[in-house]
Amino acid sequence: MSRLKKLYLLLTIILTILLVGCGNKKNDSSTKETDSDSKSIVIYFSRTNNTEKIANYIIDITNSDKYEIEAKTPYTNADINYNDSNSRTSIEQNDPTCRPEIGSATIDLSKYEVIYLGYPIWWGQAPKIMYTFVESYDLSNKTIIPFCTSGSSGIGSSATNLEKSTTNAKWLSGKRFGSSSSKNEVKEWIDTINLGG
Repeated sequence: MSRLKKLYLLLTIILTILLVGCGNKKNDSSTKETDSDSKSIVIYFSRTNNTEKIANYIIDITNSDKYEIEAKTPYTNADINYNDSNSRTSIEQNDPTCRPEIGSATIDLSKYEVIYLGYPIWWGQAPKIMYTFVESYDLSNKTIIPFCTSGSSGIGSSATNLEKSTTNAKWLSGKRFGSSSSKNEVKEWIDTINLGG
């Protein structure tokens, strides 16, 4: 075998090893949700990333799994215009029967005992897509811990109204966070949560 052929064969083997190694690393980093033995999960909907930021803090602090609720038809900036009574969310939030379709893949919640449920406050309440979620899954015997984000509004009746759309779930008191809330603030809140009994 010529020196050139040997060099070509050696380079082929090295490239194959590198490609296989890179492929394995990608798979390892993308399977947190399916490989985890966590009994808790953070489920959230976030339009402007404020709720997502708090959700990620909770995931880090509690070592929970993650599920993002995504709208099948994403919300634009115009859709969430509070000053336009004809904006998409103005119409949705004023319609008690509105249930926007979820675009995320369905998830098996059977192994989870605790659900941290997050959302922004829209017009003083949870977005209607949150009702779509809680009405689409069997949340009986789950402990649900709501959290929300807003510029000024508190959690108000948003969580108790969502609770009315579930059956036999145990809802704990929720918490509102601002866009500038720190990971330490979130940890202080989590440390006060009593999951026992």
